[in-house]
Amino acid sequence: MSFAYTCPNDPTVIREIVPGVTTISVPFLRFGRIKFGGRTTIVQLQSGTLAVFSPTPLTPLIKTHISSLSNSPTPISYLIAPDLEHHMNLSSWHASFPTSHIIGPEGLPEKRAKANASDKAVTILPFSTIFTANNKRSTKVSEEFDREFEYEYVDVHPNKEIVFFHKPSRTLIEADLLFNLPAAEQYSKSGEDPTSGWATKLFAGLQNTRGEAVWQKRMLWYVFSKADREGFASSMQRINSWNFVNLVPCHGDSFVGDGKGIFEKVMQWHLQGKK
Repeated sequence: MSFAYTCPNDPTVIREIVPGVTTISVPFLRFGRIKFGGRTTIVQLQSGTLAVFSPTPLTPLIKTHISSLSNSPTPISYLIAPDLEHHMNLSSWHASFPTSHIIGPEGLPEKRAKANASDKAVTILPFSTIFTANNKRSTKVSEEFDREFEYEYVDVHPNKEIVFFHKPSRTLIEADLLFNLPAAEQYSKSGEDPTSGWATKLFAGLQNTRGEAVWQKRMLWYVFSKADREGFASSMQRINSWNFVNLVPCHGDSFVGDGKGIFEKVMQWHLQGKK
């Protein structure tokens, strides 16, 4: 998997989707073939500092933009790896913002420690909050963070997804729970077709929200929730109880204003029971 860019100019797309919520969208290849796209979400907290979800490469452009979002001497309060996969750039972000509170799922510190044995660029980090299946209902991050966010740890999902709801902006932030391929915005400045390549076409056919999203429903039902469909459904019902209108996935375009309807469509089998 790679964030390597082939275009001569910076392909980063920075967009404030709603006041206080900024997305950073970039090209990203999964398995070196599938055009997933990558996305960081930055939320401006009421304290004036920032929470960063799914960090993509920390470039000079992004550092400059961070300075425009917060004038705090320690602008990044929270660095969030929302699953076992979206942690690749934590090392560089934490090196630049060493006082940040790092959040992630169980298994991630161990995964990084194993990777560190052969790749010292994957540093050992001081995780402050670890979500586990046993503590998911009792875990708290901080008074400041919890005032603005609800969260649900979907431990049934193979990637150990942590889904966040930013209450002030009514925005749901997630990593690999729901896809919206093709990654149009993320490849919009790259000069590349986000739908090209047989592997991309195949995966985008499975992981999109078009029509009834039947193939994504099937993937969720038969693959991602098969270990415990009842537990997965319980998590989806809790997420659906939140009053969100925007939905920001890591892979594919964001939904502004219609996120709740998209979520209910894709998760229909788990919310209503598969017919």
